[in-house]
Amino acid sequence: MRGRTAQTLLALLVAVTSGVSSQVPTSNSQQTPKAQAPTSNLQAAINNLGKFEASVRTAASREVRRAPAAQAVPALMAAASGHADGYVRFRALVLLAGFNDSRAREVMLSSLDDPNDRLRTVAYAYFEHNAERGMSDRLLKAAEKEDGEFVRPALTRALAAYGAEPAVQKALTALVMRGQDLYRSAVIEALGDYKAAYAFTPIAEVSKLDGPLQEDAIIALGKLGDKRALTVLQELQRTAKRSRQPAVAASICLLGVNCESHQRFVIETMKFATTNIGYQDLLRASAKALAALAVAGRPNTVEALIDIGIPSRDPARSPIALALGTVAVRNTPLALKIIGARTDLRESALLLRDAFDMLEEDLEEERFFATVRRSYWQAAEGSPERKIAETLIQVLEF
Repeated sequence: MRGRTAQTLLALLVAVTSGVSSQVPTSNSQQTPKAQAPTSNLQAAINNLGKFEASVRTAASREVRRAPAAQAVPALMAAASGHADGYVRFRALVLLAGFNDSRAREVMLSSLDDPNDRLRTVAYAYFEHNAERGMSDRLLKAAEKEDGEFVRPALTRALAAYGAEPAVQKALTALVMRGQDLYRSAVIEALGDYKAAYAFTPIAEVSKLDGPLQEDAIIALGKLGDKRALTVLQELQRTAKRSRQPAVAASICLLGVNCESHQRFVIETMKFATTNIGYQDLLRASAKALAALAVAGRPNTVEALIDIGIPSRDPARSPIALALGTVAVRNTPLALKIIGARTDLRESALLLRDAFDMLEEDLEEERFFATVRRSYWQAAEGSPERKIAETLIQVLEF
């Protein structure tokens, strides 16, 4: 039964899109709803998206998500474009993305030039997942002036999604070696995630340098899938310090070399660092390495994160939870398949909730929420699949 449930859930979740309103029948999920005036309750909920109390904001988001799309979409578009509270505009734009309505594009497009940093961040993330012809030119121009600390990483990921274009390749390759470490880290990670083999040489150079970017570069080499990286990685096995070894092992595994043994090394390292005080750097490194393997589609690594994470306590729990959260937003079908098949579903969901409390990827989280909501409505009433989705909705409070 457990295996059948997991397979059925995966089938429901395999197409990871932004999802639809939980009140819209699945048969109409791709139709543009006819606009209706928002109810007073819906408008009040949108206004509450900017309240100071977290519980009020959470309840408001939940109510908006459950509103009929015909009312919610126009109301969110209006709020994102012109609400007096800048934070309400931001949250409205995030929630709008979850309805998967084609009209969101125009609001996202205008938000690319908005003075509000949060809105630009959401808009860049939107065009990462909704690539369109000609957008790379606009993104490249934005990269010349965008310096928002939390905005530029989203812009970088958006650019990486257009990596087939020569101008983008040239710009991102140069950014590997130039700029602040915070931004360079985002560039290297994005290039790895989008398998940008064109940037192999500068990433390989960074991987040889002990410093804050070395771990990112090592993992990125494995993601690129270029076997030339083996020479670099084998040398790092001999020379890199201990806290870099989980990344080296994960990267070699990603290249398809002795994967089981390298994966086992990373898992055992995380177990050791979790149960022994004073190895927080090794714990963070192994959790990050396992996340990279899990995002690449290795189920055992997701199981390991949950198995070790559930009984853990801070400071060990936080990096493990963050790693699981990374898997949830980067490989949602796999994360939900593994979580849904577990007998400790609620505890697994609580670990994921800890991650979402720390993550700063609002649009990615909303995409995850929308996918779970859609799976709830697609599943038969009383089915295991619906109960799984219901538990996640309750625990994660969306």
